[in-house]
Amino acid sequence: MSSFQFFGMQPYQADPSSQINAALDAVKALVISLDGVLTNGTITLDGEGREMPGVYARDLVGIREALRLGMKVAVIAGRQAGAYRQVLEAAGPVDLFLDGEERLEAYEAFKSRHGLQDDECACIADDIDDLELLKKAGLPVTPINGAEYLRNRVAYISVFEGGRGCVREIAEMILDHQNRWEHSEKPNN
Repeated sequence: MSSFQFFGMQPYQADPSSQINAALDAVKALVISLDGVLTNGTITLDGEGREMPGVYARDLVGIREALRLGMKVAVIAGRQAGAYRQVLEAAGPVDLFLDGEERLEAYEAFKSRHGLQDDECACIADDIDDLELLKKAGLPVTPINGAEYLRNRVAYISVFEGGRGCVREIAEMILDHQNRWEHSEKPNN
């Protein structure tokens, strides 16, 4: 028997598309790992040793639109990453955990602050440090270049790499599924 599980069930126990649709219906919040998801995982320092933040503009637009359309958004770094604060705050009222907070504690604080349940959270993460977050989230996602170990432990693998459109894809996918994405290509019924 395979150890592969989809939302805690063996693949033959559930129709995957109905499971993803149910998860997309429930999502009210997006939890994003900074390194490797919102960034490409590269940490660049200037001549003074200060981190130089680099975030893909399309991902920031995805965050901005998610916030504008009523979703809650958290970015969790798991390390000191204050250099990203100004860039991320420009997208809107994002809950930022950039001071080295433990990932799971940051996730629980975010949920508590906004009265959210696990099944109302989509989590995009790329490495084993984020595994506990992915296990708890109602919609666990990894970028296409996420750690191989996570591939059988998430509901969806983005077609985009971390730092290159993954966040935008997931934000748009959730909002489009919920008929809130104003730029949908769906035909009118």
